[in-house]
Amino acid sequence: MSPARPRVSRKTLLSTALGLGLAAGLVAAPAAAAAPASVAAPTRVTAAYSGQEDQAQNQAFLDAVMKSVATKRAAAPDSTAAVTVVYSTANAPSFRTQIARSTQIWNSSVTNVRLQEGSNADFSYYEGNSSRGSYASTDGHGNGYIFLDYRQNQQYNSTRVTAHETGHVLGLPDHYSGPCSELMSGGGPGTSCQNANPNAAERSRVNTLWRNGLAAIPSAS
Repeated sequence: MSPARPRVSRKTLLSTALGLGLAAGLVAAPAAAAAPASVAAPTRVTAAYSGQEDQAQNQAFLDAVMKSVATKRAAAPDSTAAVTVVYSTANAPSFRTQIARSTQIWNSSVTNVRLQEGSNADFSYYEGNSSRGSYASTDGHGNGYIFLDYRQNQQYNSTRVTAHETGHVLGLPDHYSGPCSELMSGGGPGTSCQNANPNAAERSRVNTLWRNGLAAIPSAS
């Protein structure tokens, strides 16, 4: 889940944050749906709950978000409504409660994008064991998923882990050096951190990225 960033223009901001691809049909289940952690190809970019911040990784995630949101915009070019991002919990049954809480947290924190469980999902949650812990993964082409690791979710506040990884879907980068009050600091503050809510700056950033719903997203080139 992290980085300290220089002042940038809005256009640059839209290409330097972090997130998971959201386009319709983006549910990029790994080749072996039961074990996404073990099949992530070397070309995939992942953002783990605990790790080392990577600017290139942050770039790749936001690129995937913007590309797939642009696809949504193309389907409703005149819409100014909040973008609805649909997710599936079919492959993470043990974490449905945490995912529901994470969804409630984000939906009550931002206004320009809304998370909703349903069919024909834009992204999926998976669960299992991974030496990398929990992470968000994308191939940089609008395909991705969130993986929730059993052991890590026992060590850390599980709702925080889920909300953090979902933050990548919404375009936020990792910032491991941040305080516990910063959701995207991830595992940086340690296992004692119980905060599962984005702070004011994180809420504002998501709303800025998704401002005026689909109408604010640049057209795909």
